[in-house]
Amino acid sequence: MEQEIIHSYNRLDSLNVSRETFLDFEIFLSMILEKNKKINIISQETAKSEVVRARHIIDSAQIIDFINFNQNTTVDLGSGGGMPGIVIAIILKNMKNDMKVHLYEKSYHKSLFLKDVSRKLELNTEIFQENIFDLKKLETGTIMSRAFKPMPVILDFVYENFLQYTNLIFFMGKNGKKVFENSLKNWDLEYTQKKSLTNEDSFLLNIKKIKKKSKKIKCK
Repeated sequence: MEQEIIHSYNRLDSLNVSRETFLDFEIFLSMILEKNKKINIISQETAKSEVVRARHIIDSAQIIDFINFNQNTTVDLGSGGGMPGIVIAIILKNMKNDMKVHLYEKSYHKSLFLKDVSRKLELNTEIFQENIFDLKKLETGTIMSRAFKPMPVILDFVYENFLQYTNLIFFMGKNGKKVFENSLKNWDLEYTQKKSLTNEDSFLLNIKKIKKKSKKIKCK
């Protein structure tokens, strides 16, 4: 059975993720499915083991190479059910890396779920049950944003509300190319791009610097 579990995560082979990590992923997965019977941690149509594994856990785990390990914290904006924040915290635990993952989630029930998972899996996390848009002068290493708010909203928020950060990770879906191209009209971005492991139409962005483009004044 353990070998079957490990094989189900073979898309992460290139990332050198440990078997202990996969076993923790499965505990997390079972907690999601159990809690989902009471509240919507994920949509009901995706609440099947193989779908959660591929669409949520593997999809979240693939950004581990983008995380800045030289910082004390990393931030997950609007963490929801813990993807990617909990997934990254699980990997960090099994890497013996003591960086803390800050998860911001305004829902009381989802925040409670994140705390339960963190306690059970002994993760180095801190859960903030508050609306992150109310917070100012934030500082961290990596910022993660997955299925939270549209890219332009997040770029504005990070630009205005973070005093310091090292990089910003976006998960870009089916319409991501168009959204990204439109964002480049208003922002100068220093970034790298990587194809998603879970969907051929999706890609990941690792943005190091963001700068607003100055608006050109039209002469009459």
